Amino acid sequence: MRPVKKPVIYEELTYRLIGIAFEVHKELGSVHKENVYQNAFCLELSSLGIPFQKEQALEVSFKGKKVGVYKPDIVVDGKVVIEIKALPVLFQDAESQLSYYLKGSNFRVGLLLNFGSPKLQIKRRIYGWSEAHTLIVKSNEQV
Repeated sequence: MRPVKKPVIYEELTYRLIGIAFEVHKELGSVHKENVYQNAFCLELSSLGIPFQKEQALEVSFKGKKVGVYKPDIVVDGKVVIEIKALPVLFQDAESQLSYYLKGSNFRVGLLLNFGSPKLQIKRRIYGWSEAHTLIVKSNEQV
């Protein structure tokens, strides 16, 4: 019996974004700071004509009143929130940060990209699902 594949929101877009992440990790390795990876990722988005905003303010509301602002690293095409890390090990608080962005906004899909480990770490979060979809592969492997 085959497992049932759950639908993935913005599957084609997230597939392209993961490909960009592999390209950046392949070129730069795992030795730089977050802002270097963020800038490289944004350059690649621009070269491919994919619309994005860096550090777009996401307002958090409570009972119709603004109570805070989150600023994820990148929002792609008004659909996907991207949080970039450069850590040797991805800790739970980094995953929680992406969850806060999704819960506190109208976005449903997020990618957590960790460039700091020898193997690029990618976590796809879809708000409203109980589990995260995790993909950890070597930077020279194809998605």
